[in-house]
Amino acid sequence: MSDKISIVKFIPLLFILLLFLIGSRFWVSVPAGHVAVATLFGEVQQDTYKEGLNIPVNPLLKFHEFDVREKTHKETAHVPSQDQLQTKIDVSVQYRLNGDMASKILQDTGNIDSMITVQLVPKLRSLLREQGKSIKRAEDFFLEETQERLQADLTSGLSEYLEPKGINVSAVLIRDISLPPFITKAIEAKKEREQEVEKQKAELERYKTEQQQLIAAAEAQRQAAEEEAKKRRLLADAQAYEIRKINTAIGSNPNYVKLQALEALKSISKDPASKIYFMDGDSPNPLPLMHLSDKDQ
Repeated sequence: MSDKISIVKFIPLLFILLLFLIGSRFWVSVPAGHVAVATLFGEVQQDTYKEGLNIPVNPLLKFHEFDVREKTHKETAHVPSQDQLQTKIDVSVQYRLNGDMASKILQDTGNIDSMITVQLVPKLRSLLREQGKSIKRAEDFFLEETQERLQADLTSGLSEYLEPKGINVSAVLIRDISLPPFITKAIEAKKEREQEVEKQKAELERYKTEQQQLIAAAEAQRQAAEEEAKKRRLLADAQAYEIRKINTAIGSNPNYVKLQALEALKSISKDPASKIYFMDGDSPNPLPLMHLSDKDQ
């Protein structure tokens, strides 16, 4: 009797568990950033299940999830240029799965990894080789305009090829470029020569600047000397003019000499030294002739 009661108590729990197990087949929960595609006995269904809870669903369906978030695929390829040299190029492809075409991807390639292996990688390598045919020399890969054109052409070519297959390509970016070793050494040597040339140019410019400064200083000194000589000529001309005026005054006015003689006598009279001056009284210009000191007297 007690055993029957115990079994009866567990019947509701068993019913709830059975209901949960059976009921979970009638809905599907899709994680964020994903979509789900169902198959029924191996046949791919065209309906795509978005992220979140999707109800009701056929309990006989089997679901396959696809990540539709932004991803990056990195690829390395050796690209030949017109000079028959192989250049190693590392690129990154930014892409996103088109969730509305997940059923086609499942039917054609199985999953996104197979899609990348079967569709993206071969096409990317093919495009890189095709782009290399337009490059004359391997070192031209380092030119900015070459890299910009290469990225744009790769993005356009991949987008055109992959969009109908369910992959949207947003960008193809060049990560690194490695030239053949001997070209790398030649480029480094060329850069060193260019740097040496630039250094010599800078030294030449410095020398030219110094010479220009010396020339400017010499010119300034020459101008200063010319100004000084000009001042001296003006002063000499002034002195000569004064002498000519005095000579003219003396020649045209004898009284000027007498006046100068009187001025000289005034100065002599103020001299404190005891001296005797002899004057020529008969001369029209009575200037002192000589003087004798007290010792001579």
